[in-house]
Amino acid sequence: MILIGLGANLDSPLYGAPRHTLTKALARLEADGIRVLDRSRFWHSAPVPASDQPWFVNAVAAVATGLGPGPLLAALLDLERAFGRERSVPNAARVLDLDLLAYDDRISAPNAVPALPHPRLATRAFVLHPLADIAPNWRHPVTGQAVGALIKALPAGATATPLPVG
Repeated sequence: MILIGLGANLDSPLYGAPRHTLTKALARLEADGIRVLDRSRFWHSAPVPASDQPWFVNAVAAVATGLGPGPLLAALLDLERAFGRERSVPNAARVLDLDLLAYDDRISAPNAVPALPHPRLATRAFVLHPLADIAPNWRHPVTGQAVGALIKALPAGATATPLPVG
C-alpha cells in the first residue's frame, strides 16, 4: 500500500479553498498516471508546530503507480510547485503539501531519500486519523503498531476533526 498525505492551509489562486485544491491535486495525480485507489475524508487540524497561520485541511490517499519511491516523491514535489507551493521557511503556510507517507512496508536506510515510512507519521494526528479512514488495519512498518494504537498514543491536544462531506 502506497500512502500519500495531502494538506493545504492557504487558498490557491487557481483552485480556491484548500479542500478544492486537494481535490484538484488528486485529479492531477490521476492524470499523471498515479492511480488513486482510495481517499480519506477531509480533516481539519491546527498547524504543527503551533502558530497563528490558518488551520489545515488534510487527507490521506492510497495510490498505485509503477514509479519507485524516489521518482514518486519527485512527482509529488513537482505537483506542489505546479500548484504554486513556494518553500520559504520550514512549516510555512502553503497552498499544497504532498508527503510520501509509506511505500508498501519499505523501511529506508538511515539518511535515505525518501525516508520511509515518513519519519513523523506516527506522531501526527492529521495523518493518523485520515489514514485510519482508509486503512484501519494498517501497521507501522518499523514498530508494528496498529494505526489505532498510534492514535491512542498521541499527546494531549494532538487532534484532527473530520470535516462535513460536501
